[in-house]
Amino acid sequence: MSDSYIQNLIAERIGGRQYGKGAAGYRFEKIKQARRAAMAAHPDGEILDFGIGEPDEMAYPEVVDKLCAEARKPENRGYADNGGVVLKEAAARYLERVCGVKGINPETEVIHSMGSKAALAILPAALINPGDYALMTVPGYPVFGTHAQYLGGRVYNLPLTEDNGFLPDLDSVPAPVLQQAKVLVLNYPNNPTGATATPQFFAQVVAFARKHRLVVIHDAAYAALVFEGRPLSFLATPGAREVGVELHSASKSFNMTGWRCGFVAGNELLVRAYGEVKNNTDSGQFLAIQHAAAHGFDHPEITARIAARYSRRMDDLIKVLGTAGFQPRKPKGSFFLYVKAPKAAVSPAGARVEFQTAEEASQWLITEKLISTVPWDDAGAYLRFSVTFAARDRADEDRIFHEMARRLGEGQFEF
Repeated sequence: MSDSYIQNLIAERIGGRQYGKGAAGYRFEKIKQARRAAMAAHPDGEILDFGIGEPDEMAYPEVVDKLCAEARKPENRGYADNGGVVLKEAAARYLERVCGVKGINPETEVIHSMGSKAALAILPAALINPGDYALMTVPGYPVFGTHAQYLGGRVYNLPLTEDNGFLPDLDSVPAPVLQQAKVLVLNYPNNPTGATATPQFFAQVVAFARKHRLVVIHDAAYAALVFEGRPLSFLATPGAREVGVELHSASKSFNMTGWRCGFVAGNELLVRAYGEVKNNTDSGQFLAIQHAAAHGFDHPEITARIAARYSRRMDDLIKVLGTAGFQPRKPKGSFFLYVKAPKAAVSPAGARVEFQTAEEASQWLITEKLISTVPWDDAGAYLRFSVTFAARDRADEDRIFHEMARRLGEGQFEF
């Protein structure tokens, strides 16, 4: 196949003639390879998978029942396009009741999405021209930036550092970049750091956007998964609806990851522009799924129970990692724990292994301890642990944490 003329026809935006010959998806592919190698070396072993980035439980029975009931209705069988009044109205109620965002017009300021990922892939076509800059954060979810580059745009990365609370330093953007910047993409609570924004930071973002004439896109996929207080919406910030939109998703909030449903809300013109491109991208999510998601948004107590479970698991994970020498800090939301990667590990026999990167530390953990994590070396060497590991029940959770403590306790880490 390497000599096939097809190789020469692949678009340059995804590699052109070199497509398939590089290291695309390198981080996660190496994790998969290491998992396979570890299981081959320990066929009777158990992988403790703290690298999973999606809910481990099914959607709640009442949501599934709603889907089944709605799927039987003939009026829901056709194309949804950009319609779906039920979800739009539920989204507006949710933003007001749960997030304190008042006055959202469900008809003009809300539109459904087939998950946040799809929205982040569609929005660049509504905003980015060749040469435009998208301001992104690293580490982070790259989809908007990837599609911006597909369209001839450019990406300027703002590092998220512990010293700044994993918030971007907006004042660090060079003036020449700002002159050609069009969009600032944010995500809080953040993947992978677990950090949360503050009202003061969002106020700074609104002022920054106004000053530099930017669009703000806030990916709020984890916004409802908070361990105390109410979710913080960017749209609750005075002036936010004048400069941006916010993306909400049922995936994490209601264990509906594979269902692919959420909504985009905020600035009326931006919502309309998103819908314009979306109309030429998909025919809308199945209305039965939209209605099931709407049921979830009308019952935020579901999310509260999910978040309480993650909070409990987070406490246990922090205790185990702290005993092993890590310095974890409990986030205020999400299901991610982001910790500095060790610089070395010493076995009980005294053998010392040094790690130059988080990736090397992650590889050692999966190979030697059968513990799977996700490494990030974008802004310092860190490991991401997720509390969405699979467990049969509370007793099985305890067993997994005890086993993790036993494996990590067999040596000593240096930081």
